Amino acid sequence: MHYFPICLDIANRPCIVIGGGAVAERKAKSLLECGGRVKVISPELTDSLASLHAAGDLLWVKRPYQRGDLAGAFLVIAATDDPEVQRQVHAEAEEGNILLNVADVPKWCNFILPATVRRGDLTVSVSTGGKSPALASLLRKELEKLYGPEYDFLLQILGDLRLKILYQGRSQAENKEMFNRLLHPDMIDWIRNRNFDKVAAHIEKNLGSDVAAECLDRLKAEAASGIDGSTVR
Repeated sequence: MHYFPICLDIANRPCIVIGGGAVAERKAKSLLECGGRVKVISPELTDSLASLHAAGDLLWVKRPYQRGDLAGAFLVIAATDDPEVQRQVHAEAEEGNILLNVADVPKWCNFILPATVRRGDLTVSVSTGGKSPALASLLRKELEKLYGPEYDFLLQILGDLRLKILYQGRSQAENKEMFNRLLHPDMIDWIRNRNFDKVAAHIEKNLGSDVAAECLDRLKAEAASGIDGSTVR
């Protein structure tokens, strides 16, 4: 079976987590990081989940899952090892055409979660189609080494420059050519080594001195506060 890779916008969408243990905690936090409105259904919670509930970051329904709990949900993650609950949640999700992941039980899932490395807005994921989570985890560790937080730094620069280029009103073909020219193969090394003058010189060559100066000021300011913000899941 081939899964269709996709990135979902779950901001302000209702997401339900069945279970309150360590796995449920990881899934709930991931949903919250992406802006989901999270409800956890479980008789008990981990201390961390309880703290999130107390802070008003998620809703807690303090009881086991009951049929009808998935009504109105956009996405559901079942993080319970009870086979009967898994089956019931799957049946309700299928009836309601709801996105469902049952942790570590691919047969009940209509979507699976890849091993993911996040560097700010940059997301790099790898999936084995549920056949070997261990291999996916190993590959993720390799990706962590390849893609450090400097890639998010580069992405923010390119994102800002993209908006400036689009505002100038060129044709789509001209914009594409400009985007490709801007992504110099050495830019990531320049950023990694804090050689911001070379970054600015490259931008000036393509977009002019005003844009380059503005970019250089931002590079120095952000570098002073550190390149960070990476997360791994």
